[in-house]
Parts: sequence; C-alpha cells; structure tokens
Amino acid sequence: MNSRNGLIFALLSAATFGVSGPFAKSLIESGWSPGGAVFARVAGGALVMMVIAVATQWPRLRQVSAHTRTVLLYGVFAISGVQLCFFNAVQHLSVGVALLLEYLAPIIVIGWVWITKGARPSVQTLLGAAVAMIGAAVVIDVFGSAEISAVGVAWGLAAAACLAVYFVISERADGDLHPVVLAASGLTVSAMVIGALGLVGVLPLQFSASNAVVADHSVNVWLPVVVLVLVSTVIAYLTGIAAITLLGPTIGSLVALTEVLCAVLAAWILVGESVTALQAVGGAAIIAGLVLARLGQVAPKQIPADPMTNVMAEE
Repeated sequence: MNSRNGLIFALLSAATFGVSGPFAKSLIESGWSPGGAVFARVAGGALVMMVIAVATQWPRLRQVSAHTRTVLLYGVFAISGVQLCFFNAVQHLSVGVALLLEYLAPIIVIGWVWITKGARPSVQTLLGAAVAMIGAAVVIDVFGSAEISAVGVAWGLAAAACLAVYFVISERADGDLHPVVLAASGLTVSAMVIGALGLVGVLPLQFSASNAVVADHSVNVWLPVVVLVLVSTVIAYLTGIAAITLLGPTIGSLVALTEVLCAVLAAWILVGESVTALQAVGGAAIIAGLVLARLGQVAPKQIPADPMTNVMAEE
C-alpha cells in the first residue's frame, strides 16, 4: 500500500513540477522577465508553505536556527539558482531541451565526488554517465546543423550545476531538519535573495499586466502565476516529500525522471512546443543513462540523504 501511494505521489509531483516551465514561459512571453517569474513563484510559494509549516510543524521551526548554513545554501542554490537558470534557459530553448540539460546534474555530482573524494564510480555508473552525455549531445545537436541557442545551452548547464550543488548539500544535511520546514524556510530565503537582487538592480524584476497565452487561449496573467505557486510549488513539494518518504530517495528519484516527459507533454499542449524525433531519442538516452548511473551507485557507501533530496530535481 505504501509503495503504491508513494508511486502515485511521485507521479503527481513530477507532473506538477513539469508544468512549471510552460506556464513560466507564457509569463515571459507576455512581458515578464525570468527573474520576475521566479520571484512570483518563490514568494507566493514561501507564503503558502510557511503557513503550512506553522500550522503543522510549529515546534520544529526552531530547527532552522541550528541549520542556518544548510537553509541558506538550499535557498540560494537549490531554489534561486536552479529556477533562475532554468527560466532563463526556456527563453532561448524549448522547455523539454532545457529540462533535459538540467537533468545532467547527477552526472556532474558523480564527477565531483570522483575528483574530490577519489570514490571511483562503478562500471554501470560510468556507462550510464556516458550514455547520458551522448544523449545530451544529441539533444543539443552537437553533431548536426540545427540552430540551438548557445546562450540557452549555457543557462541549461548552469541550472544543472546549481542542481548538482543542491544534491551535494542535501547529502551532507543533517536528517533532523524536517523537509516541510526546509522547503518553507528555503523558499523564504530564496524570495528574500531574489527580491534584494531586484531592489539593487542586479536582477531585472519585470512584471506585466498583459494577458498570457496558454494553449492558444488568452488568459488573465494571474492564472499562470497561481498555477506556478499552488500547483508547481506547493502541491509539487508536498507530494514530492510524501513520495520520497514512502519510496526512499533512490526509487523516488528514478520515478521523478518522468518529469521530463510531463514537461514535454505540457509544453506541447500549453505553448505549442515539441522536440524533434532525434531530440526525443537523445532525451530517452539521457533518462536511460541516469537510471543506469543511479542504479550503479552502491547504496551502503552513500551518506544518508535528507528526505527532501531529489524533490527539486524538476525545476
């Protein structure tokens, strides 16, 4: 029963995270800056998640003071960095391609651990990494003639780097920091950082009251904002937390890969985007490679991860 419920929560989390790209892109195309879209999402998400944390985890909110460094790094890299880079990437690339590039993060982590700790990965992990890298090369058409934005690729890889930092931070985080508290406090830090960068003029925070276009229909701008906050942040986080708790980080992270498929499908339905047949093959190679790499990691040698590990792998 727990496994079935965990699978349902994991798929729901992947689907709700997956629609963030198309709705964010609809805002950007209606005149919002990527920073403005991110700020609206994290500020609204922080408000709702903090209300939930106060209502359900009030005694545990004191944990934040004992884990200030973890919360700060989580808010800056796992939320702000990943989302800013990803939303900038979708300005120049399709949502599916941007997300596939972001999902190279586990490969970056494998290389980082190998270089810094001398922990040689298994043959299966190396094979999975190689397959994923070849798939990424196909997705961005390294060997072809299609025009792929170099700026967009750079932002996509930057999102992967930020997500890799998140994985490293999560592995080192103490297990007594409740995931709901971590999500609420991390979103709050992220909103404060992005707001401060906007106030000093470092990060453009541009908003627009113009209608957005979703599924070829002109809609009030508040619709994508509400979806980003309530669906792609609050529901996505809560179901992701439940999934990781019931399935564990290994199986949970593998099921989370379905976010790529959900994002491509949502982008096709909502903003009329699609990937080419060749890019679809490359995307399948990336997912297969990540599955191989993940299964090739020896669980007993890993540091126990916080239950929130991999929940943000979708932004």
